[in-house]
Amino acid sequence: MDRNQKAELVTSLNGVFSSASVVVVAHYTGLNVAQMTDLRSKMQGAGASFKVTKNRIAKLALEGTTAAPIGELFTGPTAIGWSDDPVAAPKIIAAFAKDHENLVILGGVMGQTVLDANGVKALAELPSLDELRGKLVGMISTPATRIAAVVAAPAGQLARVVGAYGSSDAA
Repeated sequence: MDRNQKAELVTSLNGVFSSASVVVVAHYTGLNVAQMTDLRSKMQGAGASFKVTKNRIAKLALEGTTAAPIGELFTGPTAIGWSDDPVAAPKIIAAFAKDHENLVILGGVMGQTVLDANGVKALAELPSLDELRGKLVGMISTPATRIAAVVAAPAGQLARVVGAYGSSDAA
């Protein structure tokens, strides 16, 4: 890789560290190409990305960003996963790490908050943005159905009373 390519890579990674909602750093030693491809496709399906990085280039890219404190995590064979959804990347990487012990989560950063491995795993257990939106819509629509049932109930009760009264007169 020549100087121009390295400079472009540093600029690209700097953009990732500056703009991504969450960045997860992991060791990937022992994962084969098929496993890495599977992880990348799962990440891409959730709107996240996963990239193997050179430590020196990643440390250069961290300079001047809010993610700078995670520079100490870049030792050994490291890769980063990132997403705009604060839960997507940690959720997929943590699930993949459960099935593949060769993927070891080192930590990460969410906004200005530095996360250790347990912090990333805790973040992975939270519901995603889409799940939260679904729950919110469900909570909003539930009272409307209850209101409709309450409004319809007196009319139904009145009809049953009149029907019972009519059947008792007929008897």
